[in-house]
Amino acid sequence: MSMNQAVLPLLVAQFRRDLRLSLRRRGDIAQPILFAIMVITLFTLATSAEPKKLAELAPGVIWVAILLSSLLSLDSIYRSDFDDGSLEQMLMSPAPLALLIGARILVHWFSTILPLVILTPLFAQMLFLPGELLSPLMISLFVGTPLISLVGAVIAALTVGIRHSGMLLALLALPLYVPVLVFGAGSVVAASQGLAWLGAISLLGAGLVIAVVLAPIAAAAAIKISLS
Repeated sequence: MSMNQAVLPLLVAQFRRDLRLSLRRRGDIAQPILFAIMVITLFTLATSAEPKKLAELAPGVIWVAILLSSLLSLDSIYRSDFDDGSLEQMLMSPAPLALLIGARILVHWFSTILPLVILTPLFAQMLFLPGELLSPLMISLFVGTPLISLVGAVIAALTVGIRHSGMLLALLALPLYVPVLVFGAGSVVAASQGLAWLGAISLLGAGLVIAVVLAPIAAAAAIKISLS
């Protein structure tokens, strides 16, 4: 049996295990959703309910709500496995640690951020976003939000050995999330002004390709350092 044939079943098993455990923690899935709804609702109530004004701010508000909501779940990416010793078993696995971490990152995006993206049309209705801007917004989220999980996984790996690291995670991750926020929300703003907006999406896509390759490797290295 070749190395690829031996590794693939391990990756599939790792993904299924992580997804099953994530779905069991329904509170961890519901918390970001409720937080995003609360942020958007309070923003609507705190400002004038003028539809035109809300529509202008909608892309940035939705992006910020999703980004802040994702911060709530960063500490949970590795925490349970660190507590029960599963991370040490992953280190001893014949599969490369970076690939196993990649499966974990995919599960984090799938279970935590994807539900927020799916609810984005509802958020857009709450903020009176014009219908023609929904497609640019959804494209920017599908391309940009995986970067949130990839970057967050590296930061979480650096702090996995620190108890109660939620605030530290936020302080380290937020500066790295700024470019994603700028290009993601900026592409929708450009579309609303009739300007070319695919350039910003292309930059997000380029960043996503680089992060897909490098983030699991960096996270694996950080975990090895944290557990050494």
